[in-house]
Amino acid sequence: MANNPLFERPRLIEFIRTEARQYTDRAIKAGKFGQVPEGGKNLFTVHTANQWMEMERKTPETPMLFGPLWFQGELCILFADTNAGKSALAVQIGCNLASRSQMIPFGLDAPQCKVAYVDFELSARQFQDRYTADGSRYTFPAGFFRAQIKHHPILPPDFITFTEYMNAAIAYVVEHTGANVLIIDNITSLRSGTDHASEALSLMQYLKELKTEHNISILVLAHTPKRNPAKPITRNDLQGSKMLINFADSAFAIGESFLKPQLRYIKQIKQRQQSQLYGAENVCLFNLVKPHNCLKFEFEGFGSERDHLYVTIRADSIKIKTRILEMAAAGLSQRKIAAQLNVALGKVNRILHEEKG
Repeated sequence: MANNPLFERPRLIEFIRTEARQYTDRAIKAGKFGQVPEGGKNLFTVHTANQWMEMERKTPETPMLFGPLWFQGELCILFADTNAGKSALAVQIGCNLASRSQMIPFGLDAPQCKVAYVDFELSARQFQDRYTADGSRYTFPAGFFRAQIKHHPILPPDFITFTEYMNAAIAYVVEHTGANVLIIDNITSLRSGTDHASEALSLMQYLKELKTEHNISILVLAHTPKRNPAKPITRNDLQGSKMLINFADSAFAIGESFLKPQLRYIKQIKQRQQSQLYGAENVCLFNLVKPHNCLKFEFEGFGSERDHLYVTIRADSIKIKTRILEMAAAGLSQRKIAAQLNVALGKVNRILHEEKG
């Protein structure tokens, strides 16, 4: 089966199988194969399934941080293309959690949080410009902390690799701020080559350990590689998806609508707490706007993802052009055509002018 090019085990399974084979070989050589080490009893907690059900019966439901997209205690991934607005959305989510204010339409059950936002994307000046307008600066909640990496960091002698140094630094940010929510913007800057299995495995293992050790919720931002805008967003659009998605508890994505430049949609990609609510047939629509001194997402409604894809918009545009030409050939004025088709008069004029030219 291993020689069948159509068959491919998940990389994590292959990793575990390799480790198991190596352990078995070592055990046989040491003459210990078949023995059960006493220390092995400490790794697992074992009960019957019914006992587990009874123990968890009175456990309260996990609070929502960002509706059904992100729950307390989860390691969640938010991914999108460059300039889609994922940093703006992440800051908005962080501010909402720090001030305990809901972002419509997403529920918020968790108590007020302290949020540590580790920013690998913007400089301090760029961050200020994004949240300033006409000399007026946006006031962030007191519980929202931002950290950025120092220029030309030097590896201390206590660390062998920069990865170890970075891990310790992130843990320090969490401890120093007392944060119970960590947002990392973004994973591509945090590690090199996150599409490689070993890099992704190492990164996600550390974040899961950090989540458990500090009892925090983590939101990790990630880029998508260049994707086909005519196709729906899937987990395969996340760079390094086979590892990152497997180790994440939940994931959601931002898509850019081709209806108008600032229109975005949020789509649920992976969930463990509840069934999918915001899938392809029920994406959440937002306008990415800066009405004053804060770049943010403003809720517009719900819709189907296919209505915002390039192929659909292109097809509708061809239909409208065909109809305009037919109505003009029938003798209707440009003003009547625009009114009946509910399109701009300038668009009708442009299409007819192009056809004549």
